[in-house]
Amino acid sequence: MEEISIRAKSLNKREEQIDSRTESERILEEDRNYFWFNLEGEEKLFTENFSPGKQVYKEKLLNKKGVEYRNWEPFRSKLAASIMNGLDEFPFKNSSSVLYLGVSTGTTISHISDIVGSKGIIFGVEHSSRVARDFLDRVAIYRKNIVPIIQDAKKPDQYFSVFSKVDVVYVDIAQPDQTKIAIANCKMYLKKKGILFLVIKTRSIDVTKDPNRIIDEEIKKLQIDFEILQRIDLKPFDKDHAMIIARSID
Repeated sequence: MEEISIRAKSLNKREEQIDSRTESERILEEDRNYFWFNLEGEEKLFTENFSPGKQVYKEKLLNKKGVEYRNWEPFRSKLAASIMNGLDEFPFKNSSSVLYLGVSTGTTISHISDIVGSKGIIFGVEHSSRVARDFLDRVAIYRKNIVPIIQDAKKPDQYFSVFSKVDVVYVDIAQPDQTKIAIANCKMYLKKKGILFLVIKTRSIDVTKDPNRIIDEEIKKLQIDFEILQRIDLKPFDKDHAMIIARSID
């Protein structure tokens, strides 16, 4: 029942977003951080391309009045999936500072790069050297607001390139102790009242337990240091995954 109610709430939120716009090509009015455009008869999510002419994952490019936009595909990005499923808090803005754990090949971080722009900065951590090579060659080299860090997320004291506290910590790592890692990184780098985005990958924690039970347990770990703002089921874009958005108490 909980899963159905979460999905229903998400669909209602999405419908409200669409109904509230009156033009065929509509822009999210709040901060113009991301955009809704009609593509192939459907309203789809876009960000303004920080590196015009460059694609990251063969996403669609759209030119509107001389400005290039990139389609933000929710089946490829958990942050986009969260927006589609009713995300309330969106702290990524022009000039934001972000610590991103688990950049992989760079899909989501590239869209955050679009949003924070030339005045913002993203410290992107990836441990796998093979994956990091793809990220460096296809994404970081073209985006000067990304500082790549090839390091284990379990060793935040060794991120020698992180020179300041950040507004947002975004965590998307497949580790059994992913929540513990997220908390340790936040304690070192997240500003007071900063925002944590934590992707809970239940099958990376315990394949034998009910996913909802695992999510509940991980949220309890966060509640010591964070105010939980929202819990989002990422279906149908990702199975057995949830996005937790939380605000640092200290």
